[in-house]
Amino acid sequence: MVGTTNRTSGQGNLARENGVEDGWGKVADAFRATFDANHGVAGAACCVYVNGRRVVDLWDGLADQQVNRPWDENTIVQVASTTKGATAICAHILAARGELDLDAPVVQYWPEFGNAGKERIPVRWLLSHQAGLPVVDGPLTFEQACEWDPVIRALEAQPPLWQPGTEHTYHGVTFGFLVGEVVRRISGKSLGTFFADEVAAPLGLRAWIGLPEEQEQHVARIEYAAPFSLEELLAGMAEASGLDKDTVTAWVTSAWGPDSVQMRAGSLGGALDNAADPASAYYTTRAWRAAEFPAANGIADAHSVARMYAATVSEVDGVRLLDPATVERATAVQTDKSRMHGLPPELNIPANRSFNMSLGFWRDCPPMPMAGPGSFGHPGSGGSIGFAVPDAGVGFGYVTNLWNFRPDDPRASSLAEAVRSCLG
Repeated sequence: MVGTTNRTSGQGNLARENGVEDGWGKVADAFRATFDANHGVAGAACCVYVNGRRVVDLWDGLADQQVNRPWDENTIVQVASTTKGATAICAHILAARGELDLDAPVVQYWPEFGNAGKERIPVRWLLSHQAGLPVVDGPLTFEQACEWDPVIRALEAQPPLWQPGTEHTYHGVTFGFLVGEVVRRISGKSLGTFFADEVAAPLGLRAWIGLPEEQEQHVARIEYAAPFSLEELLAGMAEASGLDKDTVTAWVTSAWGPDSVQMRAGSLGGALDNAADPASAYYTTRAWRAAEFPAANGIADAHSVARMYAATVSEVDGVRLLDPATVERATAVQTDKSRMHGLPPELNIPANRSFNMSLGFWRDCPPMPMAGPGSFGHPGSGGSIGFAVPDAGVGFGYVTNLWNFRPDDPRASSLAEAVRSCLG
């Protein structure tokens, strides 16, 4: 077992020797490099498990620049859509127990869902973003969204945007409500409570979907990387996907334009409309952190993210969350069977160059290589990511409070590359 990393007192005081086992120094080197001026990390942490053993556990920088608070072993941070991986794990725990049939219609567990042409949607289309429900028509207030049930009632009432199963697009916020409600109907527990009882407690994680108030003192303050131009965005997407610039431009224009489904999806019917103003944005509030948005508002440290994923592919201190057969089913790519929604008919964007989604997890692909073939996990807007590598027994977690929305953000990708190098 690796020793606990020493506390740090700010950038430039990386405690490497006590946080890295022999043979894993390349990850520490890559982590240190993320603090260079070119990458501009305020604070961050990285952790790696291999076959149930922690081999890397590093943190550095500032949890709050305004008060010069250093990042330490108790620091936790919002991980945005990295939360979706935790939510998917909860669903697959129920599937492994035989309590959830992924091919059964959602109405088998949630009868009210079957309105407006949704009666035949199977659970797997919720997990694979193919249900046609990325947008809530609303109107909803932020307070209503935090209550859960108003969002559920809206999703029950509205029709899909496309024939379910024929297209896919990222269900950025609704994913958590859709999958979370199925988990709640089966288990009798909210998604956050189920995660706390069935994942976090057995593994001793410092991770929450719905943060207890006593943990507020440990939350890192979000900072923002420098803005970038549309040209930089397109160049970054072309580099990450391996697609030519003309194709990427047509993709972004059609699928991510001002009135596109993707842009409307983040609003949640108006409830989350103030995201553009960091000074008053919903995600800076205690109400947001206390509520359960199982697609977007998880709060954790890197050690917990890595330990959670490690327990999906190996035993960790006597705990294994998913058996190998469940992992194989859960990680079979689904979005290669449908078209991306919103594209013009002549434009085809392959799933393995854009959205290589299985049942709740990204799969390895050029835009999301993780640690190579077999990897599965989920990134979060801003830069965090968690993933596992089944054959190598790897669990990986990276979290940061410097949010960078560039598609070619080098921080987590450089760390994942170092993991691949260490594995040989």
